[in-house]
Amino acid sequence: MKRYNVTVNGVVYDVVVEEVAGGAAPTPVAAPAPVAVPAPAPVAKNVPAAKPAAPAGNAKCSVSAPMPGNILAVNVKVGDKVEKGAVLCILEAMKMENEVMAPEAGTVSSVAVSKGSTVQAGEVLVTLA
Repeated sequence: MKRYNVTVNGVVYDVVVEEVAGGAAPTPVAAPAPVAVPAPAPVAKNVPAAKPAAPAGNAKCSVSAPMPGNILAVNVKVGDKVEKGAVLCILEAMKMENEVMAPEAGTVSSVAVSKGSTVQAGEVLVTLA
């Protein structure tokens, strides 16, 4: 038998592994209790924030795609007044539907996508004035 210390999500486990010769069935072993080890300090990740595209004309806010995906629905049209937090469109990414919301109140001055469009991260979806 061999003994190993295995760390999973900051918890150290003492593991005993038995070598099995020639296809013999392994002997079941009860799972050992975790060994108390102080958790490592969290590591700050450098995740760049998506930059909104420069607004065009009298636009005061551009709403960009947070990730690449497909547009399932567009809930606004040019001229619509929207409140902060209103769902502008639905973006499907990795088999999940993500609501793209208005970061502030305003009037929709342009809609750059339509249902079924494929978008890349950072691509402008809607512009508010």
